[in-house]
This record gives sequence, C-alpha cells and structure tokens, in this order.
Amino acid sequence: MIHLEVALGAELPPVEFSWASSDVQLYNLALGAGTDPTDPGELSYVCDDTPQVLPSFGCVAARFHATEPPNVSFPGIDIALANVLHAGEQVRVLAPLPAAGRGRAITRVADIWDKESAAVIVHETTVTDPAGVPLWVERQSLFARGEGGFGGQRGPSTTVNAPDRRPDYTVRVPTLPQQALLYRLCGDRNPMHSDTDFAALAGFPAPILHGLCTYGMTCKAIADTVLGSRVSRIRSYGARFAGVVFPGETLCVDIWTEDDQIIATVTAPDRQNAPVLSSVQMRIV
Repeated sequence: MIHLEVALGAELPPVEFSWASSDVQLYNLALGAGTDPTDPGELSYVCDDTPQVLPSFGCVAARFHATEPPNVSFPGIDIALANVLHAGEQVRVLAPLPAAGRGRAITRVADIWDKESAAVIVHETTVTDPAGVPLWVERQSLFARGEGGFGGQRGPSTTVNAPDRRPDYTVRVPTLPQQALLYRLCGDRNPMHSDTDFAALAGFPAPILHGLCTYGMTCKAIADTVLGSRVSRIRSYGARFAGVVFPGETLCVDIWTEDDQIIATVTAPDRQNAPVLSSVQMRIV
C-alpha cells in the first residue's frame, strides 16, 4: 500500500556503516573477478589492501553485512517483498571510491510514479564520509506490482537509446550456476535468489540472479573492455533492469563508445536474446 502524501519526500534515519578491502574483494569475486588468476587486470580487483573499487560497490556497501532479507517499508509505503522487482539503478561517484572507509547514508523517497498496473518508487541515497565530504549518490527504482492506479503522475521517460550502428565491442560474460548464492554474501538475502518456492511465488521457474549482480558484472565488463580495467575513470553508471537472468546463463554485452559516454545493452543469447539490461550508460573522464 502506498500513501503518496506521506511517502513522497520521506526520509529514513541516517545509517552509519564501514567497509574493508576484504569486502571489496568479495564483491569483485562475486561479480566474476579472478577468472584468470594470472591476468594483471583481474588481479587488480582482488589484491590485498588496495583492490580496485567499481562504482557499483556503492550500491551495496551500506548493506554489505546484512543477514536478513530486505523489506520495502518507508513512511507511507508497505509492500510485500514478492511483489517488488528492481527496475533501475544509478550511481554517481565524486571521486574513485577507497578500498576501505566509513560512510553515512541518508535515503529519501525522491519520486513515486503511477504506471497504472504498478508503481515505480525512486529512492535516492546520499553517502558522505565522517567529515561530511560527499562520496557517492545512488538512485534506485523499484517496480511494485499491483500498486499503481493511485492517480499520480506517470513520470518521465529515462530511456537511453543505443546508436544506430554496429556495437564497437561485443563481450560474452558467463555466469556460474552458484553465482546468486555467492552474491548473497554481499548482503542481498532476498530469498527470490536462493529459494525455489519463494521464486515460484513471484512467477519464476527457478531462483533468479540478483539484478545488482548483473549490473555489477556489466560495469566490470565495460571497464575491462573499454577502459583497460582502469575503474578510476568512471564517474557515473546506470541501467534499467529489462529482464531476469538465471544463474549459469551466458550474457551478451554490446557496447558503444561516444566521447565521454559509454552505452550498452545486455541480452541472454540462450533465450532468443531476451533483454536483461537496457539504457546502460557510463560517464568517464
């Protein structure tokens, strides 16, 4: 249930958290880093003390040590977890993220859009260091089935179209059968990714891979392919979740480069190129 007048603009209490280089290493391993343990680029993601930090890590850092399933409960919002799908994710970093640190996160409900059969709830989280210096800003969109029709605005289009030409790069990214079980250790304990019966309640024949895992894997694939694994060049990264991934599938990432912008799409070739991520956009320096 959504009470628009209560929910819109509502702010959660600040969350204090910390992360260590071992957390970054685990996150990178959960995205597939280290597949070739002799490759210097791969080793840069898992080296001790100073592993490279993808901007997508900012989307999980505050909940990295969570052991309970998440809930969707804000002032004026109370929705069953089985009715919620991740719709989109964006992160903007003010500078390359450190391999270890402390943060203070403040999350507010930035927008709620009425899609008639569903609602899209947009959370914005601003993270600062203990001195108040901004580190990153995350915007997360949640698709809540059956929660639309409340008379709100439909919202703007956020589609990022790929250029009308062949991709500059095409990358195949394999996922492991146990990928979702590994990624759960990064703090997302939603049973939709590990419990067959719970996944069935959401209409899936088997547990699905976390959208944020696919999102992070794509971020890494773009960084490795276009930037020579120089993660420090990334300033923002975002995508819309267009479809599900089942652990064990191989993904196809098509990439276009245009000045300081990189655009990509992700599909599942084994399911007739079913869309997985759309409107993938990365800004670099």
